[in-house]
Amino acid sequence: MELCIQGARVLLPDGRMIAASVGVADGLVAEIGAPSSGRILDASGLILLPGIVDLHGDAFERQLMPRPQVHFPADIAMVDTDRQLVANGVTTALHGLTWSWEPGLRGREAAVSFLDTLERLRPVLACDSHVHLRYEVFNIEAAAEIESWLAQGRLHLLAFNDHLPMFRQRIEQPSKLAQYAERAHMGVPAFIALLHAVSEREAEVDPTNRRLAAAARRHGVALASHDDPSPEVRRHFHAMGCGLCEFPLNRETAEESRRQDDAVIMGAPNVVRGRSHLEGGMRAAEMAAAGMVDVLTSDYYYPALPQAAFRLARDGLLPFAEAWRLVSSNPARLAGFADRGEIAVGRRADLILMDDRDPGLPRVIATLAGGRLVHATTDLLR
Repeated sequence: MELCIQGARVLLPDGRMIAASVGVADGLVAEIGAPSSGRILDASGLILLPGIVDLHGDAFERQLMPRPQVHFPADIAMVDTDRQLVANGVTTALHGLTWSWEPGLRGREAAVSFLDTLERLRPVLACDSHVHLRYEVFNIEAAAEIESWLAQGRLHLLAFNDHLPMFRQRIEQPSKLAQYAERAHMGVPAFIALLHAVSEREAEVDPTNRRLAAAARRHGVALASHDDPSPEVRRHFHAMGCGLCEFPLNRETAEESRRQDDAVIMGAPNVVRGRSHLEGGMRAAEMAAAGMVDVLTSDYYYPALPQAAFRLARDGLLPFAEAWRLVSSNPARLAGFADRGEIAVGRRADLILMDDRDPGLPRVIATLAGGRLVHATTDLLR
């Protein structure tokens, strides 16, 4: 045995929390039970949990462009993001990379740079990192290249996004478009002209979506639709193979997803803050308590993931084990990661140790990814 974690309370797949030692060898959980040989990691007073699997996180954009028009190299941003992830217990991340019809931060050059950088740096990253491509559906010209990425196995999840209606609503209020124009490195008049030009391609959207969905299905890539506004839209995307309903805009749409046996994804920041960042948005905690949420994601704030699960349990909305499944085993299963998400013999040793003695502020003390200690706030080894 390479490593033996001793003294922790261990969350098992059946929801029980037991005092047990966990042995790690060859990057896997090798045994659960009595103390064994190997280097000892003293976890006395801590709780041992499966590593977090984040299906949608785009907080990395703040490392790429921390201020408007202020850019940093993708490799520096990626390494910094990686450290933030493991410090918050995230051992598997699907980075929400948006490729839009907009130039700038969400344009082709940025998307290609991010993907190339991730693949180049993957051997030195602590978190097992993949790409969740957020395809803006009016970005028709990108379809052929995205098809090639799907065929090459460069994408782990493809989501259909359409933020054009939101932009259209703001055309009469140019001041509200300023931040988006700035992100695209454009003036507001030029950005509005681009909106009008892009809108003229509406007839091409659905055929292109179907083409990309078919390619994703051929290559075994999970499919999601984003911000579905109605049950009708959810049924439309379900028919294309989108089994993930990401951030439905109302309860009726989430309920339709349930009827179709599709998974509902909501944001962990919503749980931690007690409300959506969007005016009139649903409260994720209430939806989770009603059994309407399968997965919580970091969305735009990595620390929210571990905090949200504890918050749901602390507020009496879900048993802790059920809350933790929203950030571990459920996303792992839905994204096709059969080797992780639970603490069980033979599974990847993606593990986090947390100090939950302060119920209001549980803290990640250490993170193991593939059996390797990649983050620790104190020296636990002896």
